[in-house]
Amino acid sequence: MTAATTETTTRAWGSPAFAAPLEPMTIRRRALRDDDVRIAIEYSGICHSDIHTVQGDFGEKAQYPLVPGHEIIGRVEAIGEGVTNFQVGEHVGVGCFVNSCGECEACEAGEESYCERGPITTYGVLDRYADGEFTQGGYSRSIVVRESFVVNIPESLDPAATAPLLCAGITTYSPLKKWGAGPGKKVAIIGLGGLGHVGVKIAAAMGAEVTVFSHSTAKREDALRFGAQEHVSTADGSFAQEWRNRFDLILNTVSVDVDIDAYLNLLRLDGALVQLGLPAKPLETGTRTFTQKRRILTGSLVGGIPETQEMLDFCAEHGVTAEIELIDAAEINDAYQRTLDSQVRYRFVIDAATF
Repeated sequence: MTAATTETTTRAWGSPAFAAPLEPMTIRRRALRDDDVRIAIEYSGICHSDIHTVQGDFGEKAQYPLVPGHEIIGRVEAIGEGVTNFQVGEHVGVGCFVNSCGECEACEAGEESYCERGPITTYGVLDRYADGEFTQGGYSRSIVVRESFVVNIPESLDPAATAPLLCAGITTYSPLKKWGAGPGKKVAIIGLGGLGHVGVKIAAAMGAEVTVFSHSTAKREDALRFGAQEHVSTADGSFAQEWRNRFDLILNTVSVDVDIDAYLNLLRLDGALVQLGLPAKPLETGTRTFTQKRRILTGSLVGGIPETQEMLDFCAEHGVTAEIELIDAAEINDAYQRTLDSQVRYRFVIDAATF
């Protein structure tokens, strides 16, 4: 099928104004360019970042109406004349980015999320590398995306439960791979939420020995079911001494303020703590925490498109998907509140047929 000559409209749910509840709306999608893929969306995950963006928590000015969503699963509906990697009917996905400069060192290395000029997020920004189009996300029936930012979804994966992998999966897979999680390595995951539970599953599938640190014991059975060997409550603070100098790698998946110095001291010689959550306050730690054990405090954003495909193939091989609650579009605002109240285990996914 060749490129459509005109733009299309699609049903969506979005925020009509700053911090306003989401509501039904109709948005436009561009006519297909030569390298575009039009996707009929089946499922769209709800990420905590969607809520932050709608509520203006990131402090960035947005244009409205704003349609969130960057965990997108669907099937190819039409392709541009120059598209070579996808065919109509194939199962595909779209994650956090839909464009980048394509010329910098990071982009040429397949690390589009670290584009030196800045990647174009799936929703809420102007695409300065194309025609200045304002990006609208996956809470909709269809989307048009450049071929190079679309990934194949293995047919063995449950498509609804795979949607969160386009964010939570690659966000945890990338640092686990970067810092060598695998057999003989001890990995700790701070937090067992939307990010953390996927991180546990992936780290366990890589062969690492996994420990979960959580503020209560409420999710202990889940942590062990996901592949962790240990679940540690941090409620009384004694964990810091008991687990000192134990781990090769720690992923901090929570956005609340924690005693980062205490967690750094859980690292072995040359161990790394990777910050994934975005707490409101700056991280505070002492210099000796690093010098005494040559420890590393670093961060990670998401991951490039090649690595996202690699992650999906890995998850298909090991049967890894997210734990989800499938909802209708009319439940989105309630789902936002439940997410803020930590009342979901572990990710909401919207049935796009209800948009």
